[in-house]
Amino acid sequence: MHPWVNGNKWFKLKYNLLEAEEKNFSQLLTFGGAYSNHIFATAGAGKLFGLQTIGVIRGEERLPLNPTLSFAVQQGMQLVYCDRTTYRQRHTTELHAQLKERYGEVFIIPEGGSNLNGVRGCTEILPEVGDFDIVCVACGTGTTFAGILLSLTHKQRGIAFPILKNGSFLQSEIDSLLQSYLASGLPTPNNSVCTGELICDYHFGGYAKINDELLKFSQQFHQTHGIPLDYVYTAKMFYGVMDLLQQGFFSKGDRLLLVHTGGLQGNLARDQSALRIEQRLQER
Repeated sequence: MHPWVNGNKWFKLKYNLLEAEEKNFSQLLTFGGAYSNHIFATAGAGKLFGLQTIGVIRGEERLPLNPTLSFAVQQGMQLVYCDRTTYRQRHTTELHAQLKERYGEVFIIPEGGSNLNGVRGCTEILPEVGDFDIVCVACGTGTTFAGILLSLTHKQRGIAFPILKNGSFLQSEIDSLLQSYLASGLPTPNNSVCTGELICDYHFGGYAKINDELLKFSQQFHQTHGIPLDYVYTAKMFYGVMDLLQQGFFSKGDRLLLVHTGGLQGNLARDQSALRIEQRLQER
């Protein structure tokens, strides 16, 4: 995969990019926070495929730009800052109409690539996982998890770890994506949905929130296994799985697959409080 568009981000963008090309759009418009992997990947994809990109960013502009937004601008993305009240309307046809009136013909990709195109792409993440009983993944919008649930067999199950505080609301979002996808006639690997559950106890305070314990775990995991984890998503999921293993949550003999969804660019864009935490750890 290309370093700009990797992990689950490529799978969520793939069919959105194909549809935009088929419909002769030259501009992509999408939504995200200031540290969004999706914003980063969309900007990179736009540069690679010769498409103009517009990123509607939640919150006010803060200078200097963090590494995520700085990269996006370097790839030609136009950043539009949006107050949080307006941003909550990002799924509405009214706001979409306003944006199209302002920026012309744009192909709109939802925040995080969370649409049926995104789900379709995510059904291709695990083309063959016959040797595993349980597949674990971090969860932000539920799109990746929905795609994985569609690709597993009825003998397998999926576990998602929401990185948002009070993430149980994602269950209804995931159910809605699955129902819409199954009704759409789009390709489904197994023509069914395997069992899935959310474990909401490992958010560490919410989106992009981290603490000493999570940072220490991530650093030790990297040192031990040679696998870097991003602090926003995969570190929380890996931590959760390791903790559940110690608690005896899984049955003896269960074969687990942990999906690393990329997003390592986010480690460069942590806020200053996180950097201070890491500095304290290094001083110990």
